[in-house]
Amino acid sequence: MNTEQRSRCAWPGDDPLYVTYHDEEWGVPIYDDRALFEKLILDGFQAGLSWITILRKRDNFIAAFDGFEPSIIAGYDDKKTAALMQDAGIVRNKAKIVGTVRNAQGYLQIMEETGSFSDFLWEFVGGAPIRNAWRTMAEVPAETDESKAMSKALKSRGFTFVGPTICYAFMQAVGMVNDHTTDCFRHGEV
Repeated sequence: MNTEQRSRCAWPGDDPLYVTYHDEEWGVPIYDDRALFEKLILDGFQAGLSWITILRKRDNFIAAFDGFEPSIIAGYDDKKTAALMQDAGIVRNKAKIVGTVRNAQGYLQIMEETGSFSDFLWEFVGGAPIRNAWRTMAEVPAETDESKAMSKALKSRGFTFVGPTICYAFMQAVGMVNDHTTDCFRHGEV
């Protein structure tokens, strides 16, 4: 079937980059520690912006933040922060940049405690995706008990830009919850 003829969630509209993200990435379960860290950081950078803004800059973020390798980011100093603040390819928000360093340090703490960032995060949904059956995006909540618990646990380890709404958007993006609407061709696939 031609992708333009497929029924899908309404939110990506007709922007080709957004449609591809919806069709190929959003809601697909991710279990890789580093990939989960990357998505969590990007969702934090989205705060106050649209996801398409972040998506268009994603490759620049990956390059600027050393492939989102937490062990590298955790050691960023003021000089690196200043350089990032001059990088027009990313969102130049000092609080979010400094927060990324803190989040990398928190990631390393979780890895030391549990051995797996993935297992730590997936525990909030019992280790398997929650499969919702929303008919419209208006039914989808902005946060849940699970996202509130994740937010609280991350904040207790020094993470920033991980409120319950950001955590829920993250959970949707990485497939912890299937929030594709029931009429979307991806609902049954993920």
